Amino acid sequence: MSSAVKPSKCSSSTLSDVDCTTKPIRGRIVVYTISGCPYCRRAVSRLSSLGLPFIIINLDDVPNTHRQEMLDMTGGKTSVPQIFFNDKHLGGFEALEAAISNESIDDFLQEVLENRAPDTAPKVPRQEREFDVLDDYTDFQFQCEQDEYALLVREIRKSDLIADRYYHLRLYKQCFVGRELVDWLCTTKEIERSEALEIGVKLISRKFGHHVCNDHDFKDGYFFYRLLDDDESNSLNTKHHSECEPQSATEVAEVLRSSIVLLYNDYLSIDGRHVDYTSLASSKLFSQYEQLTAELLRLDIGKLTDNAEKIAFFINVYNALVIHANVERGPPKSAWDRQKFFNTSCYTIGGHVYSLQDIENGILRGNKKGVGALRKPFGKTDPRRISIVEQPDYRIHFALVCGAKSCPPIKTYTALGLDEELSLAANSFLQDGGVQVSVEKNEISLNRILAWYKSDFGSNTKEILQFVGNNMGSCDLKQEFDTVMAANPKVSYLAYDWTLNGS
Repeated sequence: MSSAVKPSKCSSSTLSDVDCTTKPIRGRIVVYTISGCPYCRRAVSRLSSLGLPFIIINLDDVPNTHRQEMLDMTGGKTSVPQIFFNDKHLGGFEALEAAISNESIDDFLQEVLENRAPDTAPKVPRQEREFDVLDDYTDFQFQCEQDEYALLVREIRKSDLIADRYYHLRLYKQCFVGRELVDWLCTTKEIERSEALEIGVKLISRKFGHHVCNDHDFKDGYFFYRLLDDDESNSLNTKHHSECEPQSATEVAEVLRSSIVLLYNDYLSIDGRHVDYTSLASSKLFSQYEQLTAELLRLDIGKLTDNAEKIAFFINVYNALVIHANVERGPPKSAWDRQKFFNTSCYTIGGHVYSLQDIENGILRGNKKGVGALRKPFGKTDPRRISIVEQPDYRIHFALVCGAKSCPPIKTYTALGLDEELSLAANSFLQDGGVQVSVEKNEISLNRILAWYKSDFGSNTKEILQFVGNNMGSCDLKQEFDTVMAANPKVSYLAYDWTLNGS
């Protein structure tokens, strides 16, 4: 998707020497962006305040040829935004601000005032639309076929089967007894006991409920079962229930991610610095998003067998869950709060509860201990082991969004394009503050993520630096990095900014 703003004239009051009050712009200004990028929004806002016409090329929505073109024209820079005046490369948001401050913007403006865009300028995608600072969108809709067992769940809820029960002095809330369900089905449906038992088995196997201790499947006996939306977990998606036939895992994850990015952008301030989480939480669209999360409840995770498909699915779900938890519960305010936040913020997926820690360390890192953890997330008999990524790709650390300023921006990941997308995420993260190089001090400073998860990147500092160098892409910073690497550099780790950009 590309977007265009087309005022016919610019205002001389915003620029130093160039009089453009009557002179139309002959060339074009292009801004490369991605979805959910605060600095992109700030650049767009700044150009708009100058009254300048520009075209936006969102790299999430255009063919990869446009991404490659940006890489070629910037010398390998993968961070966004990247701003061009015809074929003259200005840089990112900070470069734009600096050019306005030191009046060098006039040279760039003169280029587009006097010259049409040459063939060497960025190519504009064919379809364009008027750019709006807040993307237009309609209510989120999810089309599905109704599951016949959802109607049965409604009937069960209207019966007196569900109650709090005791067993061996332990209280089990909001559950029903397997034998009593079979009795009820025989009576109300006028069917044989064997048929009633089969219905009970299907009800549980279709993940409308589970045994209270997850010990076994449905049985005609004195065993307790609970419907998923009565579960005692703190899952953020069990307040609603789904009546749909189970959907494709990747389809549901993409709908969720796309909808929450739109919500995030809709309540992001125009300068990209603050998110109005309070207003977001009370919006109609957020309520619709919460309803959509119920589609995760009964997904068949076992069908996610492809490594790339599994990684893309859980990155998208993780990032959506982080924002959902920040809206629902508020951001953590201390180290203890953060530990609790990542251990207790969870979704129920395919009948099992997955916290942020479970997704990151149990699934995406191949069931490795998390930071400060004493044991692996999943034990030998844990049914969630089916979700473990057998061949982890540790570039996931540059794609997972923790909700803090030092984290990467949120974006989409797909199974088919995963390698390129993770490569771009790593390049962008490392180039845009994840690595700092001082040739004078012979020092390399790294984002603290590379210290917390150092075993994922190498067995020693040299191997960690090699991993960084291999994932920086081609840019001026990489040249400085290589220069310092050749001289046995000092290595330090940057302070991590946990500040949430809430307002």
